[in-house]
Amino acid sequence: MTEASWHGGAAAVATLTFDVDAESPILARGRGYADHLSTMSHQAYGPRVGVPRVLDLLDELAVPATFFVPGWVAEQRPGLAAAIVERGHEVAHHSYSHRPPTAMTAAEQRADFERGMAVFAAQDIEISGHRAAGWESTWDTPALVAEHGLSYDSSLMADDRPYLIETGAGRIAELPVHWSLDDWEQYAFLPAPHIGSVITSPIRVLEMWRAELDAMRRYRCLFNLCLHPFLSGRPGRLEAVRSLIEFGLGLGDVRFARCRDVAAAALADPALPVEPLRHLEIDPAVYPD
Repeated sequence: MTEASWHGGAAAVATLTFDVDAESPILARGRGYADHLSTMSHQAYGPRVGVPRVLDLLDELAVPATFFVPGWVAEQRPGLAAAIVERGHEVAHHSYSHRPPTAMTAAEQRADFERGMAVFAAQDIEISGHRAAGWESTWDTPALVAEHGLSYDSSLMADDRPYLIETGAGRIAELPVHWSLDDWEQYAFLPAPHIGSVITSPIRVLEMWRAELDAMRRYRCLFNLCLHPFLSGRPGRLEAVRSLIEFGLGLGDVRFARCRDVAAAALADPALPVEPLRHLEIDPAVYPD
């Protein structure tokens, strides 16, 4: 174990991440949903109620976090990103429109990415990392992240520890994610657009996340939890988040960190694997369209 190790000697590192999507993922399904007042109010709960509650909880427990914010959301709510940074947390890039890159051409993805970056530059918000909308990266996405001087991405799933990617435009750290550590899969429900079918009890969700964090200590993993303030900002669910953080703190060997700090440590760790980007060559005779 050296000082250069990305984990700093901790058994596991926990990154609490909050995707402040507000209305953007619903509008990405179709702008007509802007006329659905109930649906828009459901999404507005995130920045209106969820984010302030989350920030107070993080202050109370003295743990840092990273907030992935779409540029459109930051633009619609001036001062939101700055308020997060003022509390000692990180704001990271989460596209402009929350349209998934896999639904766009390369030119459209670039334009959306750069429009988001421009919003944060105009608000004087320092951006170090990126998360693709819906985690739906294309093979062009990592190079776009590196080209714009960001140090990390957090959208891929090839490991449960950080790894490094050579993009052709520079090296970045990948802070991997997984569906099992996303509250969307547990709580998200809307009748229109149709999203989800079962709303899980926070008690069961807490049990699952505690088990994963505890097990990750054996393998020195990155516990990269993805939460949405319009989902986990609701009282019973936020109490589950509180219990999870208290559990992690009580273990004594779990370190809580912002994504940018984990990425900086990962990029300085000579032991981490470096993955070159190699697009899969698929034989159409084996896998036809």
